[in-house]
Amino acid sequence: MPLALLALAVVAFGLGTTEFATMGLLPQIADGVGVSVPDAGNLVSAYALGVVVGAPVLTGIGARVPHKRLLLLLTGLFVVGNIASALAPTYGTLFAARLLTGLPHGALFGVGAVVASRLVAPGRAARAVSRMFLGLTVANIVGVPAGTALGQQLGWRSAFLAIAVIGLAALAALALFVPHQPRGGQSGIRHEVRAMGNLQVVIGLAVAVVGFGGFFAVYSYLVPVLTNVTGLSDSSITLVLALYGVGMTLGTLIAGPLTDRALRPTLYAGLALLAGALVTFSFTVHSTWPALVTITFIGALGSFITTPVQMLLMAKAKDAPTMAAASNHSAFNLANAGGAWLGGLALSAGWGWTSPALVGAALAVAGLGLAVTGGLLNRDGRRSEVITSSGTGAAAESDQVTVARHPD
Repeated sequence: MPLALLALAVVAFGLGTTEFATMGLLPQIADGVGVSVPDAGNLVSAYALGVVVGAPVLTGIGARVPHKRLLLLLTGLFVVGNIASALAPTYGTLFAARLLTGLPHGALFGVGAVVASRLVAPGRAARAVSRMFLGLTVANIVGVPAGTALGQQLGWRSAFLAIAVIGLAALAALALFVPHQPRGGQSGIRHEVRAMGNLQVVIGLAVAVVGFGGFFAVYSYLVPVLTNVTGLSDSSITLVLALYGVGMTLGTLIAGPLTDRALRPTLYAGLALLAGALVTFSFTVHSTWPALVTITFIGALGSFITTPVQMLLMAKAKDAPTMAAASNHSAFNLANAGGAWLGGLALSAGWGWTSPALVGAALAVAGLGLAVTGGLLNRDGRRSEVITSSGTGAAAESDQVTVARHPD
Protein backbone atom coordinates (compact mmCIF):
# COMPACT_ATOMS: atom_id res chain seq x y z
CA MET A 1 0.00 0.00 0.00
CA PRO A 2 2.34 2.76 -1.22
CA LEU A 3 0.02 5.66 -0.32
CA ALA A 4 -0.29 4.47 3.28
CA LEU A 5 3.50 4.15 3.54
CA LEU A 6 3.83 7.61 2.00
CA ALA A 7 1.49 8.99 4.68
CA LEU A 8 3.69 7.45 7.38
CA ALA A 9 6.79 8.87 5.69
CA VAL A 10 5.23 12.36 5.77
CA VAL A 11 4.77 11.98 9.52
CA ALA A 12 8.44 10.98 9.86
CA PHE A 13 9.46 13.94 7.68
CA GLY A 14 7.68 16.35 10.01
CA LEU A 15 9.20 14.73 13.09
CA GLY A 16 12.71 14.90 11.68
CA THR A 17 12.29 18.51 10.59
CA THR A 18 11.03 19.78 13.95
CA GLU A 19 13.68 17.81 15.86
CA PHE A 20 16.72 19.14 13.99
CA ALA A 21 15.62 22.53 12.62
CA THR A 22 15.78 24.00 16.13
CA MET A 23 19.56 23.48 16.14
CA GLY A 24 19.99 25.72 13.10
CA LEU A 25 17.84 28.51 14.58
CA LEU A 26 19.33 28.78 18.07
CA PRO A 27 20.72 32.34 17.61
CA GLN A 28 17.37 33.63 16.28
CA ILE A 29 15.41 31.86 19.03
CA ALA A 30 17.78 33.17 21.70
CA ASP A 31 17.28 36.75 20.46
CA GLY A 32 13.53 36.25 20.19
CA VAL A 33 12.95 35.14 23.78
CA GLY A 34 15.82 37.06 25.39
CA VAL A 35 18.17 34.28 26.49
CA SER A 36 21.73 33.22 25.67
CA VAL A 37 22.47 30.73 22.90
CA PRO A 38 23.52 28.02 25.42
CA ASP A 39 20.19 28.49 27.22
CA ALA A 40 18.38 28.24 23.89
CA GLY A 41 20.29 25.00 23.33
CA ASN A 42 18.36 23.53 26.25
CA LEU A 43 15.30 23.57 23.98
CA VAL A 44 16.94 20.72 22.03
CA SER A 45 17.28 18.82 25.30
CA ALA A 46 13.63 19.56 26.13
CA TYR A 47 12.53 17.90 22.89
CA ALA A 48 14.79 14.90 23.55
CA LEU A 49 13.40 14.57 27.07
CA GLY A 50 9.90 14.57 25.63
CA VAL A 51 10.86 11.73 23.29
CA VAL A 52 12.40 9.64 26.06
CA VAL A 53 9.41 10.06 28.38
CA GLY A 54 6.64 10.12 25.81
CA ALA A 55 7.52 6.97 23.87
CA PRO A 56 6.70 4.41 26.60
CA VAL A 57 4.11 6.56 28.42
CA LEU A 58 1.92 7.48 25.43
CA THR A 59 2.28 4.02 23.93
CA GLY A 60 1.15 2.52 27.21
CA ILE A 61 -1.79 4.93 27.54
CA GLY A 62 -2.87 4.09 23.98
CA ALA A 63 -2.32 0.35 24.32
CA ARG A 64 -5.98 -0.46 23.62
CA VAL A 65 -6.58 2.29 21.03
CA PRO A 66 -6.75 1.07 17.40
CA HIS A 67 -3.53 1.93 15.62
CA LYS A 68 -4.98 4.33 13.05
CA ARG A 69 -6.85 6.34 15.67
CA LEU A 70 -3.72 6.43 17.84
CA LEU A 71 -1.66 7.70 14.91
CA LEU A 72 -4.18 10.49 14.34
CA LEU A 73 -4.23 11.49 18.01
CA LEU A 74 -0.43 11.51 18.28
CA THR A 75 -0.05 13.52 15.06
CA GLY A 76 -2.62 15.99 16.36
CA LEU A 77 -0.52 16.41 19.52
CA PHE A 78 2.53 17.01 17.28
CA VAL A 79 0.64 19.78 15.44
CA VAL A 80 -0.46 21.39 18.72
CA GLY A 81 3.11 21.30 20.04
CA ASN A 82 4.51 23.07 16.99
CA ILE A 83 1.78 25.73 17.03
CA ALA A 84 2.46 26.27 20.74
CA SER A 85 6.18 26.61 19.93
CA ALA A 86 5.45 29.24 17.29
CA LEU A 87 3.21 31.26 19.64
CA ALA A 88 5.23 30.88 22.86
CA PRO A 89 5.75 34.37 24.36
CA THR A 90 8.55 33.49 26.81
CA TYR A 91 11.46 31.10 27.13
CA GLY A 92 9.64 29.07 29.79
CA THR A 93 6.55 28.54 27.65
CA LEU A 94 8.74 27.70 24.64
CA PHE A 95 10.61 25.11 26.73
CA ALA A 96 7.30 23.54 27.73
CA ALA A 97 6.09 23.62 24.12
CA ARG A 98 9.22 21.82 22.87
CA LEU A 99 8.81 19.21 25.59
CA LEU A 100 5.18 18.75 24.50
CA THR A 101 6.20 18.46 20.84
CA GLY A 102 8.71 15.72 21.65
CA LEU A 103 6.21 13.57 23.58
CA PRO A 104 4.55 11.89 20.54
CA HIS A 105 7.82 11.45 18.58
CA GLY A 106 8.81 7.95 19.72
CA ALA A 107 5.23 6.71 19.94
CA LEU A 108 4.54 7.87 16.37
CA PHE A 109 7.59 6.05 15.06
CA GLY A 110 6.79 2.95 17.10
CA VAL A 111 3.12 2.72 16.14
CA GLY A 112 3.98 3.71 12.56
CA ALA A 113 6.56 0.92 12.30
CA VAL A 114 4.03 -1.67 13.48
CA VAL A 115 1.40 -0.33 11.06
CA ALA A 116 3.89 -0.30 8.17
CA SER A 117 4.89 -3.91 8.80
CA ARG A 118 1.24 -4.95 8.55
CA LEU A 119 0.59 -3.24 5.21
CA VAL A 120 2.84 -5.33 2.99
CA ALA A 121 3.29 -8.74 1.43
CA PRO A 122 5.22 -11.59 3.11
CA GLY A 123 8.94 -10.99 3.51
CA ARG A 124 8.75 -7.21 3.05
CA ALA A 125 8.11 -5.96 6.59
CA ALA A 126 11.58 -4.44 7.08
CA ARG A 127 11.39 -2.76 3.69
CA ALA A 128 8.07 -1.18 4.67
CA VAL A 129 9.49 0.09 7.96
CA SER A 130 12.55 1.48 6.20
CA ARG A 131 10.26 3.35 3.75
CA MET A 132 8.69 5.13 6.70
CA PHE A 133 12.14 5.98 8.08
CA LEU A 134 13.00 7.54 4.71
CA GLY A 135 10.87 10.50 5.76
CA LEU A 136 13.30 11.12 8.62
CA THR A 137 16.38 10.95 6.41
CA VAL A 138 14.84 13.16 3.70
CA ALA A 139 14.07 15.70 6.44
CA ASN A 140 17.82 16.07 6.94
CA ILE A 141 18.30 16.80 3.23
CA VAL A 142 15.28 19.02 2.56
CA GLY A 143 13.21 19.79 5.64
CA VAL A 144 15.93 20.95 8.04
CA PRO A 145 17.76 23.26 5.56
CA ALA A 146 14.43 24.66 4.32
CA GLY A 147 13.13 25.19 7.85
CA THR A 148 16.38 26.86 8.87
CA ALA A 149 16.34 29.16 5.83
CA LEU A 150 12.67 30.05 6.41
CA GLY A 151 13.33 30.83 10.06
CA GLN A 152 16.32 33.00 9.20
CA GLN A 153 14.38 35.00 6.61
CA LEU A 154 10.92 35.30 8.18
CA GLY A 155 11.65 34.66 11.84
CA TRP A 156 12.01 31.45 13.81
CA ARG A 157 8.29 31.29 14.62
CA SER A 158 7.50 30.86 10.91
CA ALA A 159 9.55 27.66 10.83
CA PHE A 160 7.43 26.04 13.55
CA LEU A 161 4.23 27.19 11.85
CA ALA A 162 5.41 25.61 8.58
CA ILE A 163 6.15 22.35 10.42
CA ALA A 164 2.63 22.47 11.89
CA VAL A 165 1.29 22.68 8.33
CA ILE A 166 3.32 19.57 7.48
CA GLY A 167 1.67 17.90 10.46
CA LEU A 168 -1.79 18.84 9.17
CA ALA A 169 -0.89 17.37 5.77
CA ALA A 170 0.22 14.20 7.54
CA LEU A 171 -3.08 14.07 9.44
CA ALA A 172 -5.03 14.26 6.19
CA ALA A 173 -2.87 11.59 4.54
CA LEU A 174 -3.21 9.23 7.51
CA ALA A 175 -6.98 9.67 7.58
CA LEU A 176 -7.31 9.02 3.85
CA PHE A 177 -4.82 6.25 3.15
CA VAL A 178 -4.01 4.21 6.27
CA PRO A 179 -6.50 1.37 6.76
CA HIS A 180 -8.11 0.54 10.08
CA GLN A 181 -6.10 -1.95 12.13
CA PRO A 182 -7.99 -3.23 15.18
CA ARG A 183 -6.08 -4.27 18.28
CA GLY A 184 -5.98 -7.95 19.18
CA GLY A 185 -7.82 -9.41 22.13
CA GLN A 186 -4.65 -9.47 24.27
CA SER A 187 -3.84 -5.79 23.78
CA GLY A 188 -3.34 -3.61 26.84
CA ILE A 189 -0.65 -1.88 28.82
CA ARG A 190 0.14 -4.93 30.97
CA HIS A 191 0.65 -7.00 27.86
CA GLU A 192 2.99 -4.39 26.36
CA VAL A 193 4.99 -3.92 29.59
CA ARG A 194 5.35 -7.68 30.01
CA ALA A 195 6.85 -7.91 26.52
CA MET A 196 9.38 -5.20 27.46
CA GLY A 197 10.76 -7.54 30.14
CA ASN A 198 12.01 -9.99 27.52
CA LEU A 199 15.82 -10.24 27.82
CA GLN A 200 16.22 -9.95 24.05
CA VAL A 201 14.23 -6.68 24.05
CA VAL A 202 16.43 -5.30 26.83
CA ILE A 203 19.58 -6.25 24.93
CA GLY A 204 18.18 -4.76 21.73
CA LEU A 205 17.54 -1.43 23.46
CA ALA A 206 21.05 -1.52 24.92
CA VAL A 207 22.44 -2.07 21.42
CA ALA A 208 20.56 1.04 20.25
CA VAL A 209 21.84 3.19 23.13
CA VAL A 210 25.48 2.07 22.94
CA GLY A 211 25.95 1.29 19.25
CA PHE A 212 24.10 4.33 17.93
CA GLY A 213 25.94 6.43 20.51
CA GLY A 214 28.99 5.95 18.31
CA PHE A 215 27.20 7.73 15.47
CA PHE A 216 26.24 10.69 17.65
CA ALA A 217 29.71 11.00 19.19
CA VAL A 218 30.83 12.22 15.75
CA TYR A 219 27.64 13.88 14.49
CA SER A 220 27.44 16.15 17.55
CA TYR A 221 30.87 17.65 16.84
CA LEU A 222 30.93 17.37 13.06
CA VAL A 223 30.76 21.13 12.40
CA PRO A 224 33.70 22.19 14.61
CA VAL A 225 35.76 19.21 13.43
CA LEU A 226 35.24 20.11 9.77
CA THR A 227 36.01 23.79 10.31
CA ASN A 228 39.00 23.32 12.64
CA VAL A 229 40.63 20.22 11.12
CA THR A 230 39.41 19.85 7.53
CA GLY A 231 39.42 23.60 6.98
CA LEU A 232 35.97 23.95 5.48
CA SER A 233 34.28 27.36 5.56
CA ASP A 234 31.12 27.99 7.55
CA SER A 235 29.21 28.50 4.30
CA SER A 236 30.03 24.94 3.21
CA ILE A 237 28.64 23.26 6.32
CA THR A 238 24.99 23.23 5.18
CA LEU A 239 25.95 21.34 2.04
CA VAL A 240 28.04 18.89 4.07
CA LEU A 241 25.13 18.21 6.42
CA ALA A 242 22.90 17.63 3.39
CA LEU A 243 25.51 15.14 2.12
CA TYR A 244 25.29 13.43 5.49
CA GLY A 245 21.53 13.21 4.96
CA VAL A 246 22.06 11.69 1.50
CA GLY A 247 24.18 8.98 3.10
CA MET A 248 21.47 8.34 5.70
CA THR A 249 18.88 7.96 2.94
CA LEU A 250 21.02 5.47 1.02
CA GLY A 251 21.65 3.48 4.19
CA THR A 252 17.94 3.28 4.94
CA LEU A 253 17.13 2.12 1.40
CA ILE A 254 19.74 -0.63 1.55
CA ALA A 255 18.90 -1.78 5.08
CA GLY A 256 15.28 -2.75 4.39
CA PRO A 257 15.84 -5.58 1.86
CA LEU A 258 18.90 -6.89 3.71
CA THR A 259 17.04 -6.97 7.03
CA ASP A 260 14.19 -8.91 5.40
CA ARG A 261 16.76 -11.49 4.23
CA ALA A 262 19.03 -11.72 7.29
CA LEU A 263 18.24 -9.63 10.36
CA ARG A 264 21.10 -10.34 12.76
CA PRO A 265 23.88 -10.49 10.13
CA THR A 266 22.68 -7.12 8.81
CA LEU A 267 22.88 -5.64 12.32
CA TYR A 268 26.32 -7.15 12.96
CA ALA A 269 27.67 -5.90 9.63
CA GLY A 270 26.26 -2.41 10.14
CA LEU A 271 27.87 -1.98 13.57
CA ALA A 272 31.21 -3.41 12.42
CA LEU A 273 31.32 -1.20 9.33
CA LEU A 274 30.30 1.84 11.38
CA ALA A 275 33.23 1.25 13.74
CA GLY A 276 35.58 0.93 10.76
CA ALA A 277 34.23 4.09 9.11
CA LEU A 278 34.65 6.11 12.32
CA VAL A 279 38.28 5.00 12.70
CA THR A 280 38.86 5.83 9.03
CA PHE A 281 37.37 9.30 9.55
CA SER A 282 40.01 10.09 12.17
CA PHE A 283 42.57 9.82 9.34
CA THR A 284 40.62 11.16 6.34
CA VAL A 285 39.33 14.25 8.19
CA HIS A 286 42.55 16.09 7.31
CA SER A 287 41.70 16.18 3.56
CA THR A 288 38.48 17.59 2.12
CA TRP A 289 37.35 14.98 -0.40
CA PRO A 290 38.34 11.88 1.60
CA ALA A 291 36.59 13.43 4.60
CA LEU A 292 33.39 14.05 2.61
CA VAL A 293 33.35 10.49 1.26
CA THR A 294 33.82 9.08 4.76
CA ILE A 295 31.10 11.34 6.13
CA THR A 296 28.69 9.96 3.54
CA PHE A 297 29.53 6.41 4.62
CA ILE A 298 29.10 7.27 8.30
CA GLY A 299 25.70 8.77 7.58
CA ALA A 300 24.71 5.68 5.59
CA LEU A 301 25.87 3.23 8.25
CA GLY A 302 24.30 5.20 11.09
CA SER A 303 20.86 4.90 9.51
CA PHE A 304 21.63 1.39 8.22
CA ILE A 305 21.51 -0.09 11.73
CA THR A 306 18.19 1.59 12.60
CA THR A 307 15.99 -0.84 10.64
CA PRO A 308 17.46 -4.13 11.95
CA VAL A 309 17.33 -2.87 15.54
CA GLN A 310 13.70 -1.83 15.06
CA MET A 311 12.76 -5.18 13.53
CA LEU A 312 14.67 -7.13 16.20
CA LEU A 313 12.73 -5.39 18.97
CA MET A 314 9.43 -6.02 17.21
CA ALA A 315 10.38 -9.67 16.75
CA LYS A 316 11.35 -10.26 20.35
CA ALA A 317 8.34 -8.39 21.76
CA LYS A 318 6.25 -10.89 19.76
CA ASP A 319 2.54 -10.06 19.86
CA ALA A 320 3.03 -6.82 21.82
CA PRO A 321 5.57 -4.97 19.65
CA THR A 322 4.28 -1.40 19.87
CA MET A 323 5.93 -0.23 23.10
CA ALA A 324 9.21 -1.94 22.20
CA ALA A 325 9.19 -0.27 18.79
CA ALA A 326 8.45 3.12 20.36
CA SER A 327 11.07 2.70 23.10
CA ASN A 328 13.67 2.22 20.38
CA HIS A 329 13.43 5.96 19.71
CA SER A 330 13.83 6.75 23.40
CA ALA A 331 17.00 4.65 23.18
CA PHE A 332 18.22 6.63 20.16
CA ASN A 333 17.75 9.90 22.04
CA LEU A 334 19.69 8.50 25.00
CA ALA A 335 22.36 7.51 22.47
CA ASN A 336 22.34 11.10 21.23
CA ALA A 337 22.93 12.46 24.72
CA GLY A 338 25.43 9.78 25.74
CA GLY A 339 27.47 9.89 22.54
CA ALA A 340 27.71 13.68 22.64
CA TRP A 341 28.71 13.58 26.31
CA LEU A 342 31.47 11.01 25.83
CA GLY A 343 32.77 12.78 22.72
CA GLY A 344 32.83 16.02 24.71
CA LEU A 345 34.79 14.35 27.52
CA ALA A 346 37.44 13.28 25.01
CA LEU A 347 37.70 16.84 23.70
CA SER A 348 37.84 18.30 27.21
CA ALA A 349 40.65 15.88 28.07
CA GLY A 350 42.71 17.42 25.30
CA TRP A 351 42.76 14.36 23.04
CA GLY A 352 42.17 16.47 19.94
CA TRP A 353 39.37 17.07 17.44
CA THR A 354 39.61 13.56 15.99
CA SER A 355 39.05 11.89 19.37
CA PRO A 356 35.21 11.81 19.14
CA ALA A 357 35.57 9.55 16.08
CA LEU A 358 37.65 7.07 18.08
CA VAL A 359 35.21 7.26 20.99
CA GLY A 360 32.40 6.59 18.52
CA ALA A 361 34.26 3.59 17.08
CA ALA A 362 34.66 2.15 20.59
CA LEU A 363 30.93 2.59 21.23
CA ALA A 364 30.07 0.88 17.93
CA VAL A 365 32.30 -2.06 18.85
CA ALA A 366 30.65 -2.25 22.27
CA GLY A 367 27.24 -2.21 20.57
CA LEU A 368 28.40 -5.04 18.28
CA GLY A 369 29.46 -7.02 21.34
CA LEU A 370 26.00 -6.58 22.87
CA ALA A 371 24.33 -7.59 19.61
CA VAL A 372 26.45 -10.73 19.30
CA THR A 373 25.75 -11.56 22.95
CA GLY A 374 22.04 -11.27 22.25
CA GLY A 375 22.41 -13.62 19.29
CA LEU A 376 24.31 -16.19 21.35
CA LEU A 377 21.69 -16.05 24.10
CA ASN A 378 18.89 -16.55 21.58
CA ARG A 379 18.83 -20.30 22.14
CA ASP A 380 15.14 -20.87 22.81
CA GLY A 381 15.04 -23.41 19.99
CA ARG A 382 12.30 -21.68 18.02
CA ARG A 383 11.95 -18.75 15.69
CA SER A 384 10.72 -15.46 17.11
CA GLU A 385 7.44 -13.92 16.08
CA VAL A 386 6.66 -10.51 14.66
CA ILE A 387 2.93 -9.90 14.45
CA THR A 388 2.14 -8.44 11.04
CA SER A 389 -1.64 -8.52 11.03
CA SER A 390 -4.42 -7.88 13.48
CA GLY A 391 -5.04 -11.58 13.56
CA THR A 392 -2.62 -14.17 14.91
CA GLY A 393 -0.08 -14.04 12.11
CA ALA A 394 3.64 -13.86 12.72
CA ALA A 395 6.92 -13.22 11.02
CA ALA A 396 9.81 -15.46 11.86
CA GLU A 397 13.28 -14.31 12.84
CA SER A 398 16.36 -16.24 13.70
CA ASP A 399 18.95 -15.62 11.03
CA GLN A 400 16.32 -14.00 8.83
CA VAL A 401 12.92 -12.36 8.99
CA THR A 402 9.98 -13.67 7.01
CA VAL A 403 6.44 -12.48 7.30
CA ALA A 404 3.37 -14.65 7.18
CA ARG A 405 0.23 -13.22 5.57
CA HIS A 406 -2.95 -13.65 7.59
CA PRO A 407 -6.40 -12.18 7.04
CA ASP A 408 -7.55 -9.39 9.34
